[in-house]
Amino acid sequence: MTLSRIVMRLARNPGTEFADGDDHRGYSLVAPLLADGMLDVDGFAAHRADCSVRRFVPDEEAVTGVLKRRGQTWFFDYDATDDADDEPVHRLGEHRFAVGEYVSIADEDGRMLAYKVTEVTPLQ
Repeated sequence: MTLSRIVMRLARNPGTEFADGDDHRGYSLVAPLLADGMLDVDGFAAHRADCSVRRFVPDEEAVTGVLKRRGQTWFFDYDATDDADDEPVHRLGEHRFAVGEYVSIADEDGRMLAYKVTEVTPLQ
C-alpha cells in the first residue's frame, strides 16, 4: 500500500458553463492506491486519518476535508458535524487513478461533473 497525491482538474463538460474545462478548478486527494492505480480499501481502513482532500477553485479559499467511505460509497467530507456538505464521487472505488483517467464528482447542485487525473505522485 502506498499513499499517493492525486490531482484532478475540471475536464470538458459540454452543456455546462465548463464546456472547455478549467485547469484552475479541481481536487487534490491523498489516498492509498494499489499497484494498478485502484483505491486500496484495506490501506484506507488502516490509514484513514491520512486520507485527505483539498478542493480548489479560482477566487476562493481552498477547502480541506477528508475521504470517507460508507458501505461501497466514497465521498469527500468537509465538515464532520454536517452531512449536507458531503460530495459524492461516482463509483470512486471502480476508478483507476492514472494520469489521463476521468472521475465524476457531484457539485454543490448535485450535477455530476467530469474531472481528469493530471498527477499521481507516491508519497514517501
